[in-house]
Amino acid sequence: MGQVLFIVWRESVEALLVVGILNAWMNQNAAGRAGKPYLWGGVALGLALAVALAVALFAAGSLMAGAQDYFQLGMVFVAAALIVQMVLWMREHGRTLKKELESGLSEKAASNNWWGVTVLAALAIAREGSECVVFLYGMLAEANGVELAKMAGAGAFGLLLAFFTFYLLQLGGKVLSWRLFFRVTEIMLLLLGASLFLSGVEKLISLDILPALVDPLWDSSALLDDMSPFGGVVASLTGYRSHPALTSLIGYALFWAAIWALFQWRNRRQAISA
Repeated sequence: MGQVLFIVWRESVEALLVVGILNAWMNQNAAGRAGKPYLWGGVALGLALAVALAVALFAAGSLMAGAQDYFQLGMVFVAAALIVQMVLWMREHGRTLKKELESGLSEKAASNNWWGVTVLAALAIAREGSECVVFLYGMLAEANGVELAKMAGAGAFGLLLAFFTFYLLQLGGKVLSWRLFFRVTEIMLLLLGASLFLSGVEKLISLDILPALVDPLWDSSALLDDMSPFGGVVASLTGYRSHPALTSLIGYALFWAAIWALFQWRNRRQAISA
């Protein structure tokens, strides 16, 4: 449930950020109020697109009954890659996002053409919603009725927490700053990406595509059992395993090595641009 809550919370805050910037600018500018119907129309369209993607993914999974394990495996690795891409995107655009959005709104107000706002809002909502669907697809596909109800509850709580977090962030750094929020959640997202990547490696081992090499490499269940309620949350959010196989550990290390190399490459590219 921890994964569901965190993903819905983080993705909802990011969507609220974009919609909140657009809505605040329109409230502060008389010319912008004419674009509000286009903004909320875009929000509705984005939600519809995210739902359509969810239906399409589950339909595709059902059609691939014989290869469902491989389909879910592919979705796990796609989700891990999307998390890394999302962190890099926010690092690239986070500082200038507000300025870029408000500049675009000024142009739309000057030309009295608000359809671009509809597209922007739709893409923002659809992007965050579709990422939620991809991240949680494997869990939702394997869940039974009781687990689905618990996930729905966790998702609803994550959404409420997102609105509360957004309210705190709107206080202008008095309680919680955007910079701190993004830095902390970036770390949490990368840990979650590592956890998803590790679960993909474990799936490859269970399908006999990769050898386990040594299984288990150690037993740390006396300190923290990943089958306990608290240990399960830690495991789902960080990739912790109390009985890891050597191949799993190598995969986990390779993920972080790739992240380090990616960030080094990004820093070098920015230095050259500067």
